[in-house]
Amino acid sequence: MGPLRYTKFTMLLHETIQTKMKEAMIKKDAVRLSVLRGLLASFMNELVAKKITGPHLSDDDALALIKRAVKQRKDSIDQFGKGGRQDLVDAEKAELTILEAFLPQMMSYEEVLKIAKVRQAELGMKDKTAVGKFTGMLMKELKGKADGMVVKEAVESLFK
Repeated sequence: MGPLRYTKFTMLLHETIQTKMKEAMIKKDAVRLSVLRGLLASFMNELVAKKITGPHLSDDDALALIKRAVKQRKDSIDQFGKGGRQDLVDAEKAELTILEAFLPQMMSYEEVLKIAKVRQAELGMKDKTAVGKFTGMLMKELKGKADGMVVKEAVESLFK
């Protein structure tokens, strides 16, 4: 028998959210509990849809679902704001805050602009016709690290 090998155990995002849901139950935090239950339900739906036999989603799949939920909340905030329903805007913002806590920290506009300038210099892009291709390339490079709208704004500012 060989030596014992210890592996670093890290909890999957799916497991973390399950733990947070239990904490919300204990603390009787109704909003957090509702949001996390909804998120876990979407995780289970994804497991069934993708025919995954394991009990948990991968972190990439879980992040994709969280991002989708964040986008839905942002769209709802926008629509409720246009409709003059501040009560619903406040409720959606509370849910959005809970969901965003599970997303990785996004890069700032300045950080994205710095990377965009370096890539622009490396590729020698000065022509406005290449903005679309350049934006797409940068989006792939910064996937999961920066918001798409921030990348788009940074690229457009370089080609003004």
